Amino acid sequence: MAPMSDPVPDSHADRPRSRLKQGVLQAGEVVPSTLKQLDQAVQACRRCPLWRDATQGVCGEGPKRARLMIVGEQPGDQEDLAGHPFLGPAGRVLDAALEQAGIDREDVFVTNAVKHFKHEPRGKRRLHKTPSVSEVSACRWWLEAERRLVRPKVIVAMGGTAALGVLARKVAVTKERGRGIDLSDGARALVTVHPSFLLRIPDAAAKAAERDRFVADLKQARALL
Repeated sequence: MAPMSDPVPDSHADRPRSRLKQGVLQAGEVVPSTLKQLDQAVQACRRCPLWRDATQGVCGEGPKRARLMIVGEQPGDQEDLAGHPFLGPAGRVLDAALEQAGIDREDVFVTNAVKHFKHEPRGKRRLHKTPSVSEVSACRWWLEAERRLVRPKVIVAMGGTAALGVLARKVAVTKERGRGIDLSDGARALVTVHPSFLLRIPDAAAKAAERDRFVADLKQARALL
């Protein structure tokens, strides 16, 4: 398979900044011109209350100019502690599906719609809570920044929260799944399920069938490139 990322210079200073004007700068924020600056800025983000209970903000990772971007919901418990996206069980499901779809994760920029882990304590455990529309909206500024810097040709939104972050509207995943959606910046989006959905299916046959559909969606994203 041809590489899904293109070589770029180390500096992003010459890239246009107009798309970030969709959001409003908060006090003390600066428009990041590199992915490193973006990661540093997210650590000081106060756009919503989620930073208070999270260990750290977790930004996306991957090539600076990846042609494929994959967006999930939010970092989970393991990701929050380690500071890297998709390390836990859902990440392993994603890795296996990418491999089956003929996509090298090293060629993909992987991120989340929300950069801080939203959870509630349950004994010694921290249980996932779905981000609210306002939290996704507040964090969309950072997702737009990642899109501006990486400039992907195709964006896979995994689950309703990710689709809300990418498309800025609520999405019925079952209705819009698997088809290309044109975006204003020239990229195309494709909506699919989140890998954690596959982990929650109790029936083995149903789980295998849904996993095949997930792999097919990733193959469709590859075809859109």
